[in-house]
Amino acid sequence: MAEPTFDTIVNLSKRRGFVFPASEIYGGLRSAYDYGPLGTYLLRNVKDQWWRSMVQERGDIVGLDSAILQARQVWITSGHEEVFTDPMVECANGNSRFRLDKLEDDDLCTNCGQRGQFGEPKQFNLMFRTHMGPVETDDNMVYLRPETAQGIFINYESVRRTNRLKLPFGIAQIGKSFRNEITPGQFVFRTREFEQMEMEFFCRPESAAEWFDRWVETRHDWYVDLGIRADNIRIRPHETSELSHYSAGTVDVEYRFPWGWDELEGIEIGRAHV
Repeated sequence: MAEPTFDTIVNLSKRRGFVFPASEIYGGLRSAYDYGPLGTYLLRNVKDQWWRSMVQERGDIVGLDSAILQARQVWITSGHEEVFTDPMVECANGNSRFRLDKLEDDDLCTNCGQRGQFGEPKQFNLMFRTHMGPVETDDNMVYLRPETAQGIFINYESVRRTNRLKLPFGIAQIGKSFRNEITPGQFVFRTREFEQMEMEFFCRPESAAEWFDRWVETRHDWYVDLGIRADNIRIRPHETSELSHYSAGTVDVEYRFPWGWDELEGIEIGRAHV
């Protein structure tokens, strides 16, 4: 029996009520999807399994549910407003836009098939902007959070104090995040609005490397224990050029998708602050 194609899986997901294109009756909205009756069960099962293994079955991790809207100063202080960007190039022949770091050949437009059509790379910020209040001004501009980690960091001391926690310990949460990025159009794999499951683990700087290695192994084994074949999972360390502005080291847990290896989750060791 032939292996099902990616298009077959996508079409089956729609027909069986797992996923529907968002706003489909009005022409749809690119890279946005609604989860149907079976899809909501699937999402719930994944989130529940993650929460059980990360929080309920451990004594050193607690939960949090922070707000999607935070003060703008949160994102200024974290560096996101200045450097949370992607390099973008635009093809002069059709105005197609691409993330430069995702192109296999940075001189070849995969849409028109021609070379030498890209302009100079431009950095664009990935955060969605909105305003609080009836008048839109710079003073009341806020962002939809691009990640859940900052909600954990700004609540660190309140969580530590109220729960009388001592290092090492972690804070976990599940919630919506938003990134105004160029999406590859690979169904629900990468979208601008997505559910994020994130845990920040705090420890002494001298034990950080040991904990990092332990978490890499733990997260790899979690996927295998769920039934994913081990040969379809790999750990890929990031090159220095790939590191985010707050990372001292990162690895990705990657899965062998129909289009090749791609990220399931990232595990980072942050820059030490003492």
